[in-house]
Amino acid sequence: MLFNSFVYMFLFLPAVLWIYFAANRRGWGHAAVGFLGLASLFYYGWWNPAYLSLIVGSMVVNYLAGRLLSSPFLRRTSRYALLVVGVAANLALLGFYKYADFFSTNVNALLGTSIPMLRYALPLGISFFTFQQIAYLVDAWRGEVIETGPVRYALFVSYFPQLIAGPIVHHAEMMPQFADPRLRHVDWDNIAAGLHRFAMGVFKKSVVADTCGLIANTGYDAVLDLSTPEAWLTTVAYTLQLYFDFSGYTDMAIGSARMFNIGIPENFNAPYMAVDIQDFWRRWHMTLSRFLRSYLYVPLGGNRAGEGRLYFNLFVTFLLGGLWHGAGWTFIAWGAMHGLGVVGHRAWKRYSGISLPRPVGWAVTLLFVHVAWVFFRAPDLPSALHVLSALAGIAEGSGMAHFASIGRLDLGLAGLIMVPAAVAAVAGPTVQELTDRFVPDRRRLAITVALLAWAIVYINSTIPKEFLYYDF
Repeated sequence: MLFNSFVYMFLFLPAVLWIYFAANRRGWGHAAVGFLGLASLFYYGWWNPAYLSLIVGSMVVNYLAGRLLSSPFLRRTSRYALLVVGVAANLALLGFYKYADFFSTNVNALLGTSIPMLRYALPLGISFFTFQQIAYLVDAWRGEVIETGPVRYALFVSYFPQLIAGPIVHHAEMMPQFADPRLRHVDWDNIAAGLHRFAMGVFKKSVVADTCGLIANTGYDAVLDLSTPEAWLTTVAYTLQLYFDFSGYTDMAIGSARMFNIGIPENFNAPYMAVDIQDFWRRWHMTLSRFLRSYLYVPLGGNRAGEGRLYFNLFVTFLLGGLWHGAGWTFIAWGAMHGLGVVGHRAWKRYSGISLPRPVGWAVTLLFVHVAWVFFRAPDLPSALHVLSALAGIAEGSGMAHFASIGRLDLGLAGLIMVPAAVAAVAGPTVQELTDRFVPDRRRLAITVALLAWAIVYINSTIPKEFLYYDF
């Protein structure tokens, strides 16, 4: 994870759990919450201490703005002006670190200017904690914020299980839990279920996603040489890598939080089983979909201003959702594809009167999502188009040389892992379903230990490790 996974699993997480519950056991509830916030900031600062001032400053400004927005003494026009300034300031911070160089590059290319590149490293989790605080400001302006103190607010923003890559949590979901005295004592059932969920997440990320990434990265590093079979192998590997990487991290976040008796919303619900593109977005990155719907699509007018405006609002929402994922034309193209897909699906339902059989709808949806992921992963638009050409058999490369460099053992192992992973992704059961049925016993304890042991072996192997959503 953020620092060595072994350190996180066997030192940081157990130590924080023990101190947190020990403080609560002594009746130091407020101090326990403060400690958890400090531990979260330590976790964040381990990567780059310089960015601690960034997240702390963001929390202070947004908390004070939220308090003012909740004040009954400000006039409505003043509150609205403060909201606009607050949201703009958050977006400016995100834009500076994430999009400044993208903007400069395109202006230089278009106008022949020489705007220098800033080349700042993207602060971890900035997209996630920025969106959470924008939602907080909007809800404070609406009068929907449950009042809380600065310590619990700081923990809401910085809570380490989900700080780096989500899920994007809502203040109304988290703040009451931090304040509830009934949740401050050890619950061994939650410890066991949380550890089991965490172990499955580590396994999904370290064993499945990283192994698929070995194939995907090899193919995308040599897009001009891909034969048609290799193009399909590469893109299928990435389709699996992205899902198991991000959902694996989410499982780790939910599992870690559950050990503290804190519930984090689910973020995935078998998205590769979706039977249409709208169904896919009800299942994939569910908290982002919720945010975009509540704080972008609805304010744009939603479905209240006629059919044409509805299509426009949908398209813009997905286009900006694509840009949120990364500063690049490939992400914009990916967002536009999904925007057009959702608009097309909506129009099809309204005007065709034809309902596709579920197996056909599933196959069409999965193929569309699979093709769109090419733009999400490719380094640039020409590379994405070349991969699509190779998939269609139009522009095949020489092939084989790059994949041969992986080695037969690793390539064979990847095949053994990818096939059952693909079956699990499209047929289930999901980790959520398994956790819902979790009952602590010796068999499940053995499974938890085995998953962690297998994952640790992979963590210490030579297979490259990366968390894809750390980049977003």
